[in-house]
Amino acid sequence: MGLSLKESLKEMGRFAKKSSKELSKLSSIEKNKILNSIKNSININRNKILEENKKDYENGKNNGMSNALLDRLLLNDERIDSMIKSIDQIILLEDPISKFKDVFTLNNGLIVAKKRVPIGVLAMIYESRPNVTLDSAVLAIKSSNSIILRGGKEAINSCISIADAIRDGIENAGYDKNMVQIVNDTTRESSTELMKLKGYVDLLIPRGSASLINAVIENANVPTLETGVGNCHLYVDEFADLNKAIKIFENGKTQRIGVCNALESLLVNEKIADEFYPLLNNIIEKYDLKVHACYKSLSKVKNSTLATEEDFAKEYLDYEFSLKVVSTIEEAIEHIYKYSTHHSDAIITENLKNAKKFTDEVDSACVYVNASTRFTDGYEFGYGGEIGISTQRLHARGPVGLNELTTYKYVILGEGQIRE
Repeated sequence: MGLSLKESLKEMGRFAKKSSKELSKLSSIEKNKILNSIKNSININRNKILEENKKDYENGKNNGMSNALLDRLLLNDERIDSMIKSIDQIILLEDPISKFKDVFTLNNGLIVAKKRVPIGVLAMIYESRPNVTLDSAVLAIKSSNSIILRGGKEAINSCISIADAIRDGIENAGYDKNMVQIVNDTTRESSTELMKLKGYVDLLIPRGSASLINAVIENANVPTLETGVGNCHLYVDEFADLNKAIKIFENGKTQRIGVCNALESLLVNEKIADEFYPLLNNIIEKYDLKVHACYKSLSKVKNSTLATEEDFAKEYLDYEFSLKVVSTIEEAIEHIYKYSTHHSDAIITENLKNAKKFTDEVDSACVYVNASTRFTDGYEFGYGGEIGISTQRLHARGPVGLNELTTYKYVILGEGQIRE
């Protein structure tokens, strides 16, 4: 008789604990050897991964999945190549483990230092994006953490095939493949049990919809890291370069609609609104964007309906956005404070004082001046990838890369000192 789901997950937890101890002893050279083997295994298993992804994609289409989510789900040769390239980048990154920082000497001669160490066992519950399987596993290994993965049912065939290739790569390199494990069960029960794997999981990271993230935060009894939901704002200031503003809006809203760093809300200062509307209407018409507009802008922009409170708070992940005209930068900041998910927000301005005010007062993980929110990404920040975008304050914020997957311990060197 097989193990129950609960016992099966506990067994995965025990395997993860054991492999995390092995990982913590490995050198950078050894970990990079594992990553190179994973890279080769992904390439060797490319066709199988694409075949399994095709099953998920067809199932998604048949189940009425939105274009944005289908885009998140899709794998092709170009995206597989990008995944492999990301492994190369992570191999080149400096290993954060065992680095010392903040070294100081006390009056009694004790030398005190902080030493970077792995968190231990990570767990991921995620939806739609099969590449998260690889990103998470590779970052976990490089930062000396083992990881348990639990993908969503919409991408389960893709996730399992990628995880199998990763585990083959680890084993081919001569190491314990259980440093990366995947939960094959996609019922709510498996998600709930993983949230409660106290004593095994040191940090649980949800990545996906607001409902998923909220469910994890509300129900988990292991430490969690809140990620992902992105109601990202762009404020076009009265001192904005409007050509710069419209270019950044187009990029943020339309380059890729189904990602958490895409623009969802546009704020426009009333002093330049009439000049900005024609530029905005060109973009609305070009992409057939749907606009949830405030009273002031409703009659000025195409494809618009009157915005509700829910519209201003929504992460659309589609060809639509909310629009509000504001009188001052203070009103813009207040609007962002009320509706932002603290992911990424931007100001377009040529006024240094307003730029400083915006960056000082907008409380988001990433705050931009004259740049697209689409740059909020571990790969773009030079981290080689990320395990998610943290929108909370502790223990990490913004793209969660190698350093954010570590903690520290104090190492104290003495020569026989005792406390008086």
